Amino acid sequence: MAEKQKKKKSKVIIVGGSIAGVSCAHALTSIGWQVVVIEKTAAPPTGSPTGAGLGLNPLAQMLITSWIANPHLLQHATLPLTIDEVNNQATDSSTKVSWTLTRDEEFNFRAAHWADLHGLLYNALPPEIFLWGHQFISFSISEDKSYIKVKAKVLRNDKIVEIDGNLLVAADGCLSLIRQNFLPDLKLRYSGYCAWRGVLDFSGREDSETIEGIRKAYPDLGKCLYFDLGSKTHCVLYELPNKRLNWIFYVNQPEPEIKVLVYSNLIHFAAYIAITCYINDVFRTAKVGYDRTALTCLCIFFLLHVQRNSVTMKVSEDMIDEMMKEAEKAWVPELVKVMKETKNPFLNAIYDCDPLRQIYWDNVALIGDAAHPTTPHGLRSTNMSILDAAVLGKCLEKWGVENLHSALGEYQSIRVPVTSKQVLHSRKLGRIKQGLHLPNREQFDPKKATLEDLKDLQQKNMPFFTSVY
Repeated sequence: MAEKQKKKKSKVIIVGGSIAGVSCAHALTSIGWQVVVIEKTAAPPTGSPTGAGLGLNPLAQMLITSWIANPHLLQHATLPLTIDEVNNQATDSSTKVSWTLTRDEEFNFRAAHWADLHGLLYNALPPEIFLWGHQFISFSISEDKSYIKVKAKVLRNDKIVEIDGNLLVAADGCLSLIRQNFLPDLKLRYSGYCAWRGVLDFSGREDSETIEGIRKAYPDLGKCLYFDLGSKTHCVLYELPNKRLNWIFYVNQPEPEIKVLVYSNLIHFAAYIAITCYINDVFRTAKVGYDRTALTCLCIFFLLHVQRNSVTMKVSEDMIDEMMKEAEKAWVPELVKVMKETKNPFLNAIYDCDPLRQIYWDNVALIGDAAHPTTPHGLRSTNMSILDAAVLGKCLEKWGVENLHSALGEYQSIRVPVTSKQVLHSRKLGRIKQGLHLPNREQFDPKKATLEDLKDLQQKNMPFFTSVY
């Protein structure tokens, strides 16, 4: 009985309500922890879905079905990706002749739209654990390391609230504010390319010329992950549930000018800090005194908030037109037509960072993109986030809150060796496909690819592809 009461007192504060955050909420509620999720978005995503497609590996599928009340819901919210035609249809831009390079018919992934998967996970959790419209500000750890205090700003009224817990989990993405507190000099690495992305909704137009054409050009849509390779570029295509096609077109280009945007906002930055510090009285904390962490996090928040808006960049009609011209040079007409009919395509600048050696400090743990920012080429980001959450939950269940540091140490020892290799492999995969330089290797040319080259590009050669942990 005493042990049960002890477990009930275990409380985690999760910063970030995206897929990493809701997965962590599932993993820890399932072992009896009290969970609070802080998310700056005003409400959970509803209505028209935002985001794009993703692929779930078999382990992630198994974990999700163990968390949700009705396992069949995952099947309904996803489509099979049983075939991985890695680098399928390498296209000669002058002749538009295409040929298959490799094909794996035992892929066993499933395709989902980000919003559908998020909704599935979110709706299977108690709604009262979420604090929507709350902006994380700072945290402080007690001297005896027994608890952590988190401060957040309620965006609708600027009120500052404090939340106590045993553990803080940073699920706040690749530009994590919490990680920055421990690794202030860590910088993201620009990959050398950006990705145009879009989702074509063809509901009610299943018999249109565009859809009939794309199904003829890509006959296994609905069960296949297609990759097209061109000269120093590649494209991804697969089908999503509810009559949607997900496409990605990678383009080599210089890093977007982010710093200019930051410096142009310095006046607003200073005003923001002054108002927040003096009106909300952020820095007065019991026994802690003048909290340097709070000021650091506020400063970083502003700078990275600006940068965050630049990672997914606003695009003009001229930029879209220019992208379409490049697509016409590289890809078969059926694929270009899908791109042209897609509403509101968007552009992502692709970043990662060198693998972190440490992903926990005292009562703070990183998961998801906060722990391992990665490029998207190995279908890793979502799958790594889900597995991070599951492993963290298992370690906490094994050690208990009274041995929190042993639990977090084991979590780190399990995940870091795996995610480090996967981040580097994904980086390599992207540079090969984009024809960018790699040490001790010639630039990849799909017309001259050897069997060894093709082996490198198959998804199943991702490190720990089939391993549980």
